[in-house]
Amino acid sequence: MWEISSNDGRTAIDVEYSRYRRSPGGKRAGDRMNRRLIIAGLAARPVRTTVSIMAVALEVILILTIIGLANGITNETGRRTEGVGADIMFQAPGSSLLLALNNSTLPIALGNKIRDVEGIKAVAPVQLQVNASNGLEVVYGIEPKTFDEITGGFIWHGGRSFSGPDEVLVDDLYARSKGLSTGDSVDILGHKFKVAGVVEHGKGARLYIPLKTAQAMAGTANRASLFYIKLNNPDRLNDVIDRMKKEFPAYRMLPLKEYTMLMMSNNMPALEAFIKIVVFIAVFIGVLVIFLSMYMTITERTREIGILRSLGASKWFIVTLIFQETAVVCVVGIVLGIVASFLIARGVTAMFPTLLVMITATWVTKASIFALLSGLIGTLYPSLKAAAQDPVEAIAYE
Repeated sequence: MWEISSNDGRTAIDVEYSRYRRSPGGKRAGDRMNRRLIIAGLAARPVRTTVSIMAVALEVILILTIIGLANGITNETGRRTEGVGADIMFQAPGSSLLLALNNSTLPIALGNKIRDVEGIKAVAPVQLQVNASNGLEVVYGIEPKTFDEITGGFIWHGGRSFSGPDEVLVDDLYARSKGLSTGDSVDILGHKFKVAGVVEHGKGARLYIPLKTAQAMAGTANRASLFYIKLNNPDRLNDVIDRMKKEFPAYRMLPLKEYTMLMMSNNMPALEAFIKIVVFIAVFIGVLVIFLSMYMTITERTREIGILRSLGASKWFIVTLIFQETAVVCVVGIVLGIVASFLIARGVTAMFPTLLVMITATWVTKASIFALLSGLIGTLYPSLKAAAQDPVEAIAYE
């Protein structure tokens, strides 16, 4: 039965099967037979099949949700910073793009020198504070008058601007997520503030307190974390920056229109490294679970494989059959993972309006490819092991 009948190492049944596949109707019948074998193999072990599908789905969910959250936060922070309406952000030397990580400060008096540069319309000092009690919230300490000159003024949902040192403005998303309204109290860095007003989101921070209060809390009297600068003519941006670099050569001047782009992972090594680690862990989990699942499946199906080999099935047929089973598991897991990721993203945004999970088509494609590759890599050794089994020994296996 297993005699070689061709020069390429195929059995007689292999040759006849190939001829049949090339005959009219043979290919369709062969495909139907393969599908029945694949479905039967998966259905025979429903628990293991379900676990494998869930592992692939988990891999996709892990990639899309965590990376989507990281990208969503950085992108949303970038858009809010651009939404201030300034043309230039002026920072101390060595300052980070991530405003929450900045510890450097600038003397308030420097703002007057900046105003003297030709082409500058307005300058607004901002003292940054980070409230880590409920996540990571950047608080702006501002002077309402100068900040309005940059932003064009807040869009009010209720209340008024602060008139005392213990009052705070919150944006509408923060107010909704915390259940706040005008007149309520909120704790910021261990300090009790009264909500003076609720404003439209999208202008830098979600919380605004008086500049002098922020300076007192940070212990930086008469200093600011940065200056927002508005120009008379934004088209002259490069000319103004060149003049400012001559006046302030050691300081950092960043065009705000480029901020969101610079916040993306390829411009931030730490975020890029974080994304690579997440992808590696997710792929490792997928490879490990698929490997264990298929290895146990092959062990349990030793007799079945022996029967197929004794009937003339080639090693390539066995390897292809196992890879096709894995491909089905991966495709189902990928679809479930993508659907679950979008549902999780919507749930996160509904429960935490200030958080944005940004799932892009690019990362959906990447996650799908990673999941499929992890499944195929995890199947490689078990499939080769199955194909290498001796038919006689496999049939006798108990």
